[in-house]
Amino acid sequence: MATPMPFNPTTEGADLQRRYREIRRQSCGLAAQLSDADATVQSMPDASPAKWHLAHTSWFFETMVLLPHESGYTQFEPRYGFLFNSYYESVGARHARPKRGLLTRPALEEIARYREYVDESLLRLIDRPVSPQLRALIELGCHHEQQHQELLLTDILHLFSENPLRPAYAVTPRRPRAVAPDSSCGYTQYEEATVEIGHDGEDFAFDCESPRHRVIRPACRLANRCVTNREWLEFMADGGYEQPLLWLSDGWTQVQNQAWKSPLYWWEEQGAYFTMTLHGAQALELDAPVTHVSYFEADAFATWRKQRLPTEYEWEAAAQREPCTGNFADSGLLRPLPAAGSGSGPQQLFGDVWEWTRSSFSPYPGFRPSAGAVGEYNGKFMSGQYVLRGGSCVTPAEHIRATYRNFFRPDARWQFSGVRLAEDA
Repeated sequence: MATPMPFNPTTEGADLQRRYREIRRQSCGLAAQLSDADATVQSMPDASPAKWHLAHTSWFFETMVLLPHESGYTQFEPRYGFLFNSYYESVGARHARPKRGLLTRPALEEIARYREYVDESLLRLIDRPVSPQLRALIELGCHHEQQHQELLLTDILHLFSENPLRPAYAVTPRRPRAVAPDSSCGYTQYEEATVEIGHDGEDFAFDCESPRHRVIRPACRLANRCVTNREWLEFMADGGYEQPLLWLSDGWTQVQNQAWKSPLYWWEEQGAYFTMTLHGAQALELDAPVTHVSYFEADAFATWRKQRLPTEYEWEAAAQREPCTGNFADSGLLRPLPAAGSGSGPQQLFGDVWEWTRSSFSPYPGFRPSAGAVGEYNGKFMSGQYVLRGGSCVTPAEHIRATYRNFFRPDARWQFSGVRLAEDA
């Protein structure tokens, strides 16, 4: 996920305290039902244990805020810097990412004490007058923690999917509304125009969302909803995973090497398909958006449909015109929902599933990372990754906006990533 850089501090004084307390409380709430074993195991190198997420976000506040800005601050445990640094080369050496699951110590209860220690010190710091730069840095840390809240959920899902018992992380909630199945999918046309893309600097944003600039958007049409599981089954039935001409070369290599036959977490029993969810094993919901597909799969599906994926500019220009509302983590559903009927105009732009775009993650014209460790992350990853937009059912609602650029490798499948189709008008 993108690591943030603050532009302007938008949260002050008591509001910043409340925001900090709430976000830190939410993280602990996500891990409350996990055992120490649940929170320790690492299911693959790309995932991290829940315990590590809780510790790393505390390390961030300790290292980036308290040590340089709180005179006389004493670290809870100096050796934690090696254990819980993620990728900040300028900060120092770190424990190898693929071995995070070997950290049986410190125990989960010790990590809880670490979080309390950092919270007490940081809240005392906020209680005093602080500079706008320091407020912005703390706000950055809050957004950084929300990223790890989402990662904690996606990593727990992958971990539980590896367990033959297929345990549930959460009880299946009652839906807020009934959704009538509707297989139709309209399109919204956008005429050729010069559009402004990128963050305007008025609120918090990550550095990779800036600077705002103009691009020429050719005339195009975007699907009004995301591709569904029902449509993906048609792709599979037509041999979608068996036709090399549908796939990019690297994607076809992945299909062969990884034996991909369906989206991640799917399996078939007696002619019916099931999927692993945060609520345990569930029957495949045919009209819900397909999720846990890679960029390679999304591109192959679009090719099969004789269409394409949208560019991130097409997506953002469309999303700027729509309210930033949807099925986010705050709903408690923790799984994508079907679109609410065919309707007119785009749906599901925000929430449900991250939407792959055909745009590589590269710098905007005039992009400059900030100085120091907090600006280290985004720029050095602007190679070989693709941009996703819109957030998902496990993204905190207040964390997303139309300009948000998420990014992953094109073979990544464990995130809640889905597909919206586009075509030239």
